[in-house]
Amino acid sequence: MAMGAAATASTCFAASPSLSRCRSRVRAQATSPWAGGAEALVRSGAVRAVRPRDAAEALGAEGFRLLDVRPEWELARAGVRGSTHVPLFVGDDDMGPVTLLKKWVHFGYIGLWTGQSFTKMNDRFVDDVAAAVAGDGKDAKLLVACGEGLRSLIAVRMLHDDGYKNLAWLAGGFSKCVDGDFADVEGESKLQYATVGGASYIFLQILLLLGVVK
Repeated sequence: MAMGAAATASTCFAASPSLSRCRSRVRAQATSPWAGGAEALVRSGAVRAVRPRDAAEALGAEGFRLLDVRPEWELARAGVRGSTHVPLFVGDDDMGPVTLLKKWVHFGYIGLWTGQSFTKMNDRFVDDVAAAVAGDGKDAKLLVACGEGLRSLIAVRMLHDDGYKNLAWLAGGFSKCVDGDFADVEGESKLQYATVGGASYIFLQILLLLGVVK
């Protein structure tokens, strides 16, 4: 009986319109003109796609540095110890009437379910990355990662345009990894679920407890 209810809950969790719309929005950002056709770089081989299960080799023997572009609140849930963190999107603290209206709509529409903060593009992203890899400069070997692989697509395009040529992309993001893909994970959550927040995160913990998801 409990498992039947949990299975139904799992279906609701996976099919949630709010989460689907959220992901669609980010996916649209990754393929929109201002993202510069980031996926084309991966298809052409200009940016190497690395599966989570192959990340350890890239970070070890091949000398790549993990660049985590998730916002602070996702990193706080779970992150890879020793990674370089430069958020592509940051919290939007603008108190103007238009932004306040957007925040109100966002909170009422998906905020309670996903727990995601209202964000804006980090205008200093490229400069912040340059500061973080100052010793290596544009020769830095960077494996760029985020929660689902969408924001990191935008990031690799921006970095490629700025002259970085040793770029790799974590295909599918941390959400596609399994326990053991990254040896030294810290935080309260599993790395693959760190993007999930709000009421959906509580829901997920129940599903984990019941063994519906691993």
